Amino acid sequence: MPSGVSPGGTKATGAFRTIGELSRETGLPQHILRYWEQRFPQLRPLTRAGNRRYYRPEDVALVRRIDQALNRQGYTIKGVQQLLATEAGSSVPETSEDMVTLRAIRDGLAAALAADIV
Repeated sequence: MPSGVSPGGTKATGAFRTIGELSRETGLPQHILRYWEQRFPQLRPLTRAGNRRYYRPEDVALVRRIDQALNRQGYTIKGVQQLLATEAGSSVPETSEDMVTLRAIRDGLAAALAADIV
């Protein structure tokens, strides 16, 4: 029996998956998975000889997250890109209100530090 395959014929949770296996598990067509690789830089399966894709467990989780947001929560591709960026902590405040709030916090911290130094 191949490594990573359970006695029931299904792969172990931590095993890598091919694009065909991931497609069958998620119900998403393979061309959609390849398209998402272009649109979401976070989705980078390992590629081997012949451009064969191997999805790691974190890739599988990300595909499921993208699918949930796009197909069940109604996000657009751009909306999911922003959502993933926010979840990764790499987003910048989007509104001027956010900037005003952040500047007020920064100024308050600077004043508190200046008071401690004196």
